Amino acid sequence: MAANMGSMRILIKGGKVVNDDFTQEADVYIENGIIQQVGKELMIPGGAKVIDASGKLVLPGGIDTSVHLQETFMNASIQDDFYSGTKAALMGGTTMVMGLVLPEQHCSLLDAYEKCRAQADAKACCDYALHVGVTWWGPKVRNEMETLVREHGVNSFQMFMAYKDMMMLRDSELYQTLQTCKDIGAIARVHAENGELVAESAKEALDLGISGPEGIEISRPEELESEATHRAVTIANRARCPIYLVNVSSMSAGDMIAAAKMQGKVVHAETTVAHAVLNGMQYYHQDWAHAAAHVIIPPLRLDPNTPSYLMGLLGNDTLSVVASEHRPFTIKQRALGKEDFTKIPHGVAGVQDRMSVIWERGVVTGKMDENRFVAVTSSNAAKIYNLYPRKGRIIPGADADLVVWDPDATRTISVSTQVQGGDFNLYEGLRCHGVPLVTISRGRLVCENGVFMCAEGSGKFYPQRTFPDYLYKKMVQREKTQAYKGVVRDPYSGDVAMVANTMKKELGLGPIDGEANKGGSGIRVHQGVRDLHESSFSLSGSQVDDHIPKRSSARILAPPGGRSSGIC
Repeated sequence: MAANMGSMRILIKGGKVVNDDFTQEADVYIENGIIQQVGKELMIPGGAKVIDASGKLVLPGGIDTSVHLQETFMNASIQDDFYSGTKAALMGGTTMVMGLVLPEQHCSLLDAYEKCRAQADAKACCDYALHVGVTWWGPKVRNEMETLVREHGVNSFQMFMAYKDMMMLRDSELYQTLQTCKDIGAIARVHAENGELVAESAKEALDLGISGPEGIEISRPEELESEATHRAVTIANRARCPIYLVNVSSMSAGDMIAAAKMQGKVVHAETTVAHAVLNGMQYYHQDWAHAAAHVIIPPLRLDPNTPSYLMGLLGNDTLSVVASEHRPFTIKQRALGKEDFTKIPHGVAGVQDRMSVIWERGVVTGKMDENRFVAVTSSNAAKIYNLYPRKGRIIPGADADLVVWDPDATRTISVSTQVQGGDFNLYEGLRCHGVPLVTISRGRLVCENGVFMCAEGSGKFYPQRTFPDYLYKKMVQREKTQAYKGVVRDPYSGDVAMVANTMKKELGLGPIDGEANKGGSGIRVHQGVRDLHESSFSLSGSQVDDHIPKRSSARILAPPGGRSSGIC
């Protein structure tokens, strides 16, 4: 069945084709899973299924760069496997997802990857790729990163500056990881929060008796994200590695990224739908379950201007990508932290609603046009992860991943009608313009007018190539022109001073490097060096200020501490 669907001939007729850089009225002909022709009055062989897209937009299928499926996190099992998660993605107009493999500390990255591949290959409905988390560091990790890149089609790794004692890398470890990413041509994804201070702040909040979800926001203020963002960019710059920051949640972190870009640093970043739409007042809701359902890391921010600001940064290319960060849990699972906010599993649902919500809050409000929408939901991800132009663009020769999008139709989001997992929807009751009418994945008609037609396991792992030009072209040029060089000079041929090892003797600390203690233990011997900490007063009669003429008196006009009119 999947083979027959893959060889379908499809003609999408009468629509406006939207790429990230231009829009044109054109028909699209698909055969053998590939876009064969784009244009007007195409010569089409018989037997093609015709989809009327008059008055509609034809978009590249969405690419969701951050989903978490079929794994356990913080003692809770995620509520979507690779079938239900990819089905929800296709229903929402996303035709490729990128999952995260999170090995346990001191466990093999390769073993975790192989386990995830086996689960995904059996269930996925659409193309998928995998990032691999670097949760610890050592020679074995470095070797396995090289193997994953060379033999398994992985080209991205994710590092954490947060999650102390779970996944956090120290600065020196992060530096070495980034150097390795640069050497093997991988994309370095970094979650930037100051993990040490987050841990301390969480203890302080609990000691104050704050145990509810608001503790998440209190213990992870945006300055801890901003500081870590600056530190991550600095470390990456020293390692000469492009950096990709994930889950950007605050205005100050966004400003830090904008400043780094203006300085010419190779920095890209993604935010999530939740951060670009909602604010942190949700954590102060009277209903504990409602507040806990919004726990995402970094937390939603209290400043009500933050979502609009982040959406603006998506619109002006400071932020490159918007992801769902899909990791759904039930209220029962979140209740593991009912008495301690640090035990509430971190994650929200969103893979199904990502495209519609961003259209509503981005395009409808005028923060971006339809071309920029395509960029942040698809094309930029394809460029960054070296999938472009096979993915993220509608041109002949590209994979036939397309969405027929109705910009005028509306749908109301509700947990009661969602396909994705979880028993809570962050956007409950939101009426969205922008509805995917038809979804085509690798030339297969998988969703039409709300009807899903795709077999479990019919999706494929998409191996990724290293050294994407979008990130590394500039770095390669800089390596040529800005390499460190020593100064060529004649060697120094003069005398070299003797090293005076007198410090320990002066401090009375005994012999130095095995020397005999000639001056007696504990005796301070002054050898022509004045101790500036000692008094200049001398009992010899002569003083250091004897050469200064004496004055009979001096009238103090402004004594230290001001004048006094009282009696001391």
